[in-house]
Amino acid sequence: MVGRAATSSAADSSSARTRTIRTLGVDLAATAAATAVAAVEWSAGESRLTDLVVGADDATIVALAGDVDTVAIDAPFGWPIAFVGFLAAHNLGRAPIAALETVEDRRELTRRRTDRHVARTTRITPLMVSADRIAHVALRNAGLLACLGMSDADRSQGPVVEVYPAAALQRWGLPNRGYKGAAGATVRAGMVDALVERTTGWLDLGPYEATLRADDDALDAVVAALVGRATAIGRTEPPPPEDAAAASFEGWIQLPTCELDALIGL
Repeated sequence: MVGRAATSSAADSSSARTRTIRTLGVDLAATAAATAVAAVEWSAGESRLTDLVVGADDATIVALAGDVDTVAIDAPFGWPIAFVGFLAAHNLGRAPIAALETVEDRRELTRRRTDRHVARTTRITPLMVSADRIAHVALRNAGLLACLGMSDADRSQGPVVEVYPAAALQRWGLPNRGYKGAAGATVRAGMVDALVERTTGWLDLGPYEATLRADDDALDAVVAALVGRATAIGRTEPPPPEDAAAASFEGWIQLPTCELDALIGL
């Protein structure tokens, strides 16, 4: 389980200024080989990347989560409620007879409310958890959440939260496309340059900067840890009232509502 209580509201930001807190970012994949995890330590006026593991299994993630305030995981936390109900009915031979011929017909079964919100507000569309390869990641994440003691928790908030690095980068005005794999090496190097420039004086990447340039999973893990900080100080977007109940089951992607430098300023 996460070792320390998360600072989850703006009202708690004063306590965040007076003590060191840690956020853990996880770029989760279907396999350990493609999974990266990054720990960032925050204290008065500064922060530093203290741990970065590429090729992280669940045991490594759980161990690193044992002494952090917020764990931010780049993976879906749940499935659309309509999809879960559809599967249950289908297995009993009671699936509703309705047209499911087109992609639009199947929209309620494939897109969570948070997916639609992110697409609408950032123009970046998350993968479909019930109809894409990201489903393997979601299945692994369900097991990881159980290991972290979060299997029965509200999936829209808390010390363990769902994040989407590309959307966060877009919110912060940083490059967010075309940086994956060997083909994205040049774009990724520019992203790291931009991140270093925007965080000069308060984020110390230590010996890990070269790893961020070489590995997009590592870079996403660090971005996830930064969003974890935004969550810890109450500077992310909550579900609107009409989506809150569903988000507690489906999960909710935390989008930062503050500028990047505000992460250290609060």
